[in-house]
Amino acid sequence: MEPVVDARIKPGMKASELIRLYEGIHGFMAGHLAEAARILREGIKSSRLRIISFTANLVATGLRGVIAQLIESGLFNVVITTAGALDHDIARAEGGRYLKGYFEADDSELRERGYHRLGNVFIPVSDYGPKVEAFVRRLVAKALERGSGRWPLYKLLKLAGEMLVEEGKGENSILAAAWRSGADVFVPGWPDGAFGTALFMEAQRGYRLEVDYYEDMKRLADLFFPREGAATALIIGGGISKHHTIWWSQFRDGLDYVVYVTTAVEYDGSLSGAHPREAVSWGKVKPTARKAVVYGDATIILPLLAVALLEGLE
Repeated sequence: MEPVVDARIKPGMKASELIRLYEGIHGFMAGHLAEAARILREGIKSSRLRIISFTANLVATGLRGVIAQLIESGLFNVVITTAGALDHDIARAEGGRYLKGYFEADDSELRERGYHRLGNVFIPVSDYGPKVEAFVRRLVAKALERGSGRWPLYKLLKLAGEMLVEEGKGENSILAAAWRSGADVFVPGWPDGAFGTALFMEAQRGYRLEVDYYEDMKRLADLFFPREGAATALIIGGGISKHHTIWWSQFRDGLDYVVYVTTAVEYDGSLSGAHPREAVSWGKVKPTARKAVVYGDATIILPLLAVALLEGLE
């Protein structure tokens, strides 16, 4: 057992020095954060498969740019997220205004004034659904121009990223970052949002583009089934994106390095709150894996981890 070390802050400290400071502070999540940074840096250097998983709410915040940067830098080559992440990424790329608000707002008043509220972020109704629908209409037209009415979702999302770049709208876009870096984006719950509904409505209008998620699963199998090389995952939040990540990891006998960033508790038996040690029993995380759980707000934690990871590229 090593002693706890009293911290002293130096103005202008580098991120690596700050992470070492957290290691000395140790209690209570500080030590977990330092361990998470070590695990990710080691895992990313040694892994063929490098997965980042996150929930849609984060893409409505300024964290969108950090996530895009981590993907575009090549640190992660597989992205697993939720339908709302596509909605927010596209709406913002299309000029949607996401405004600083507050949790205690009168939601009836916001509705009357034409705003959605996502936590303490306000989104004009006209800057959300209509912008996603207009983009999807162009996306479907472009996909059909390329000669096929049947698309795996991950390839359709590559096309979406390509379009955003070509249209000069790719700055800070997660889809554009994935297209630039060659990362695959998987969204198992793709119908559950404006993007999926807009695809359905285009089909209702007679533009017969079909999404073939079986092809996405085949691509996932090609990525996860080979057991050579290590696999690392940074899993931010819970739900379907977290489960899809660890579900596919079982087919390669589990993850070798894994970090969870969460605010969910494990005592209700939920997947969102479950720790990596529970995933060991399912074969989704290896018994020998390096693993850490960091409790806290991802909008605070992820930038700290990102600086530590990006600093490792220098």
